Amino acid sequence: MLAILIVVCFVFGLLVGSFMNVVIYRVPRHESVISPRSRCPTCGAAIRERDNIPVLSWLILKGRCRSCHAPISARYPLSELAVAALFAGAAARLGLNWELPAFLVLLASLFALACIDAEHLVLPKRLVYLTLVMAGALFTMAAAINGSWHRLGVAVLCALAWWIVFFALNLSSPRLLGFGDVRLAPALGLALGWLGVRYVLLGFFAANLIGAIVGLALIGAKRMHRRDQIPYGVFLALGVAVAIYAGPELLAPFNRF
Repeated sequence: MLAILIVVCFVFGLLVGSFMNVVIYRVPRHESVISPRSRCPTCGAAIRERDNIPVLSWLILKGRCRSCHAPISARYPLSELAVAALFAGAAARLGLNWELPAFLVLLASLFALACIDAEHLVLPKRLVYLTLVMAGALFTMAAAINGSWHRLGVAVLCALAWWIVFFALNLSSPRLLGFGDVRLAPALGLALGWLGVRYVLLGFFAANLIGAIVGLALIGAKRMHRRDQIPYGVFLALGVAVAIYAGPELLAPFNRF
């Protein structure tokens, strides 16, 4: 049963990853993600249905537009595979339960937000708020079905705590932590809080540790200046991923405390 769930989530992740490519490109440009249909950025030809199959179409076309033969970035199939891997990993870690949809929504959104933040240094409000609303609704549904109201209460408190911490950090140093991160914090606190308070702490610690290591490496390589703005949303997403996928193993030595 678990193997079937993993395969289903992987295939579903490919489809969602294809849509995330649209989100990543259009949302920062304030364009609709619904219409018009996807087009070749070089010649403007609409992408046909048969050429819109995740990963497979890119391989068949050898990474080129059918109409003008202009190269199509490998970023698109790689994004589809990345989201598929995230979904399959979540299925393997969490199993078949009612909170799985909430985590799938969170992971897909975090992937899109991380990509946007890395390229544009912004976390779009409409995507952040939609993530919070959808994840909140799905966690509430899971609590209602399973009777996990205490778990939901802890998650809500963690969401509030993360918002307060990030708001305070933004007030003290808005250059280092933008308000987009403050908006995103409740969604992350809610999801990790559902797993437990220790996961919230692990996610925060992992995000800052990864950010510090990458930042120091870039400064050392003279690819970044100390005063340059960093895409902190990327490291928040990575911290959450570490907590979800490796949390039980990393936290196991502290179980006796």
